[in-house]
Amino acid sequence: MPNLVLCGLPALPERPVDGHKGTFGRVSLAGGSLGLTGAVCLSSVAALRSGSGLVTACVPRSVQLLVAAFEPCVMTLGLPDDVAGLLPPTPAVIDEILQGRNAVGCGPGLGRSSAAASLTRALLLSAACPLVLDADSLQQELPPLLKQQRRCACVITPHPGEFSRMTGLSSSEIAGSRERLAAEFAREYNTIVVLKGHRTVVTDGSRWFLNSTGNSGMATGGSGDVLTGILTSLLGQGLPAFEAAAIAVHVHGLAGDLAAEKYTPRGMIAADLLNCLPDAWKQLQAAPEN
Repeated sequence: MPNLVLCGLPALPERPVDGHKGTFGRVSLAGGSLGLTGAVCLSSVAALRSGSGLVTACVPRSVQLLVAAFEPCVMTLGLPDDVAGLLPPTPAVIDEILQGRNAVGCGPGLGRSSAAASLTRALLLSAACPLVLDADSLQQELPPLLKQQRRCACVITPHPGEFSRMTGLSSSEIAGSRERLAAEFAREYNTIVVLKGHRTVVTDGSRWFLNSTGNSGMATGGSGDVLTGILTSLLGQGLPAFEAAAIAVHVHGLAGDLAAEKYTPRGMIAADLLNCLPDAWKQLQAAPEN
């Protein structure tokens, strides 16, 4: 295996004083389902709190009003569904999700139906902009899809259990060689791997970044959805995929550390990360290297 180059934290994207909404990226977050609307809400607000100009939550029509009411700054797009849930997406629906977008995140609260899997497949094979696959978008036979011809830069964000299912390796095998195994997967499937957990690993197969922020209070439902929103936002602002992923995991953990100071690790919830993101960006912006 080639030697991996360990990289430091990349520079933040520039934010020109004369910028407008289009300058800072138009992104979509596709997800949500009955009983799981909170995930896509967290992702969408995280994208806004990370500097996106316009954020659209693409959700089944049956839950569209719930998502729209969570945060008025998030736009919504209703996806066709029926009493059984999301319907398989038509090419016109995929075009509507992708049109004019600078990045798309898929998976938070999406559910594990066959229609949800069809949505993930269609986005992966149709998108030209960068794509983040997380949560329920990882609950299918993803490796063969990643092997198919595609136009998009793709970032996957598995936790160890999801990575175990994708690779067929045990959790103990993964724990003993996280950097190597993540890099091998990234190189074989031409993707950026964000292997989440204590000291999250980011790799493109030749470079890697080891995160140093975060705490046990982030081991709570919704934390990963916040990361998806941050990452999608940075991609939409024009950062390359590896750099966007490294900054995203760092600032996500930094927001978690600030939340732990305020609420304690035992008492914090994922929504606290949203409240602490502005201070995390402020702290990161003030760092000497930025």
